Amino acid sequence: LDPDRMSDGLSGGEARRVSLARALYTEPDVLLLDEPTNHMDMPTIEWMEDMLRQHRGALLVVSHDRAFLRNLGTGIVWLHQGKLRRRDGDFGQFDGWSEGILAEEAVVLHKMDRRIAAETKWSREGISARRKRNQGRLRELEALRLERAHTGGIAQRAMKMETGPAEGGGQLVLEAIDLSVSVPLAKTEAGDEEARRQLLNHFNMLVRRSDRIGIVGPNGIGKSTLVKVLLGLDEPDGGRVRQGFGLLPAYFDQQRSALDRNSSPWTVLTGGSSDMIEVAGTARHVTAYLRDFLFDDHKMTQKVATLSGGEQNRLLLAKLFAETHNFLVLDEPTNDLDMETLDLLQEVIAEYDGTILIVSHDRDFLDRTVTAILAFEGDGKVSAHAGGFSDYLGRRTAAETRRAAKEAAKEEAKKGGGRKAVAKPTGNRTAKLSFKDQHALDTLPGEIEALETDITSLEAQLARPDFFTSDPDGFNAAADRLAAARAAKDEKELRWLDAAEKAEALDAEKS
Repeated sequence: LDPDRMSDGLSGGEARRVSLARALYTEPDVLLLDEPTNHMDMPTIEWMEDMLRQHRGALLVVSHDRAFLRNLGTGIVWLHQGKLRRRDGDFGQFDGWSEGILAEEAVVLHKMDRRIAAETKWSREGISARRKRNQGRLRELEALRLERAHTGGIAQRAMKMETGPAEGGGQLVLEAIDLSVSVPLAKTEAGDEEARRQLLNHFNMLVRRSDRIGIVGPNGIGKSTLVKVLLGLDEPDGGRVRQGFGLLPAYFDQQRSALDRNSSPWTVLTGGSSDMIEVAGTARHVTAYLRDFLFDDHKMTQKVATLSGGEQNRLLLAKLFAETHNFLVLDEPTNDLDMETLDLLQEVIAEYDGTILIVSHDRDFLDRTVTAILAFEGDGKVSAHAGGFSDYLGRRTAAETRRAAKEAAKEEAKKGGGRKAVAKPTGNRTAKLSFKDQHALDTLPGEIEALETDITSLEAQLARPDFFTSDPDGFNAAADRLAAARAAKDEKELRWLDAAEKAEALDAEKS
C-alpha cells in the first residue's frame, strides 16, 4: 500500500489490511477479529494468516471460514443453544466434536418426549390427577414442557433448502470464443480518451453439462466481469459467447442487485400478487417457504434494506431456488453466511444435476463443491486446473518451486562460467552420476519439448468453435490426450529436476 494514499480511497480489503496492521503495531495482549475474511480475496487472506501467525498475544476470531480457522486456531469455542462450549485442539476436530454433542442432545430430547407423553396421558386419564395432592405433578409436567420447548426450539429451527431437477438443455452449456475484455483505468492527459486495463486476453473456455467450476483470483481482477459476459449481461471488447440450447441460468449476484431494497421478502418472492409460490414444481405458501430459510414472520414484511447481510443472502438463495434453471451461477455466495447455512448449501450443490459456476474466496467451500478451477493470473491470463482448490494450490506451489529451482540453477551456471550448467553435463560427470539420471538429463529436455508441441497442437484443436458439435467423440478424445500430455510433461519435468539437483550436488563436491 502507498503510505501517502488517503484512507477514503482504499478498497474494503485494503482498509481491513490497514486496520489489522494498526492493531498489530500496538502489540495487544488480546486481538479480537469479527469475520475478518468477509469480502476479502485469497491473497489478502493468506497475507493476513501470515501476519497473525507472528502475533505473540492471544487471538480470538469469530469466523465462518473453515480453512482460516484450521490454519490459525488452537482451540474452539462453540456458541450453541445459548451456551458456550470450549475444546482445545485445531478446528479440524470441530465437526466430529459438535456432531457428538448433537447426537447426545437428540437422545436427551427423545427421552424427554417419551416422559412428556407418559405424563400427559396420566394427566388426562388418571382419576386422581385432579386431586389437590397431585397438583404438584401437573406443575412438573408444565415445567417439563417448557424445558422441552427451550431445549429443542433452536435445534428444530433447522434451515431447509432444496432445488428442483435441472430442466432441459444439451451437453454444451456455453462456449467462450477468443474473448477479450478490458475496463477503463485512467484518463489520458488529453482527457478525451481512457487508458484501459486488460482483464481477459483471447480467452477460450468450454462448459459442458454437469461441470462444477470454481473461479479464483484477487479482487478487481475480472472474475465477476467474466461471469457477466458469459451470461450476456456485459459485452466483451472482442470475441463472443455461444450459449447452448435450452440454457436456463440462475444468477446469485454478490451485489444483490436482484433484491429491491424497498420491497419486503414476501413481495420479492411473490411480486405482491399472491400468497403462493411454486418451488420445484410444487405450490408452497410463501410464509412456510420463508420459514424454511429461517425468516421470522415479522421479518417477512420488513423492507429488504433493514435486513442483515446474512438475511439478504438467505433471501437471495430463497429466490434463486424457487426459479427453474439448469445453470447455477454463484458470485461470492459465502459472504455473511453461517456454517450451518454453508453446509446446507454445499449439500444442495452436491445433489444438483445441472451445471455450476462459483466465484469464491472460501477455500474450504470450493474444495467441497467444485471439480475444476479457473485461476486469474493477471494481465488478461486465466489458467484452468482439474480438481478442487487444494489441488490447484498444490500444483501452483510445485510450479513455483520448479521455477525457483530453474532460476537458481541458471544463476549457479552463470557464476561458474557455464561449468555447472545441468542441462548439458560434462562427460566426466558420468563416472558418479547413475546411468538412469544421466539418461534423464540427456533425453528428457527433448521429450518435454515434444510434449509441449503436442499440447499446443491439441489446445488449438479444442479451441475450434465447431469441433465439439461436429465431432463430440473426437473432441472428448482430444481432451483426454491433452490431459495425458500435460500430466506426462509435469512428471518428466519433475524427473529432470531431480536428476539436475543430483548433478549439481556432484559439482559442489568437486569444487
